[in-house]
Amino acid sequence: MATILHKDESYRIIGACFEVYKQKGCGFTEPVYQECLGLEFEIQHIPFLAQVELQLDYKGRLLNQYFKPDFICFDKILVEIKALANLADVHRSQALNYLNATRFDLVLLVNFGHFPKIEYERIAHSRPKTISDELNSWI
Repeated sequence: MATILHKDESYRIIGACFEVYKQKGCGFTEPVYQECLGLEFEIQHIPFLAQVELQLDYKGRLLNQYFKPDFICFDKILVEIKALANLADVHRSQALNYLNATRFDLVLLVNFGHFPKIEYERIAHSRPKTISDELNSWI
């Protein structure tokens, strides 16, 4: 049976997103939802960082380029928000790229522009284990 990654934390984050959607509905721009969600995280005591620049690397060498996820919650979950009619594969690809480029293993992709209800997806990344990692898990 598969376990849900960061179940309790992601439940709280999605709950905060639902509260923002309940208060604002759809039709605003992404920055409006981002500001509201930051406030809601504070109200609900969800630890977060907003728009943090994370440096990218290539084969172990740091690049001059950065990316900025909308939020990092609980120091382990990326939250990427959109305000579009529907999520598309390009948004899912962006989320997967965030996971591949970082130590994080879960992105919550949240779309506030969808009507009549909020749209969200959990995108998880399971890192391949080495044989020694697998053996150590049995000890």
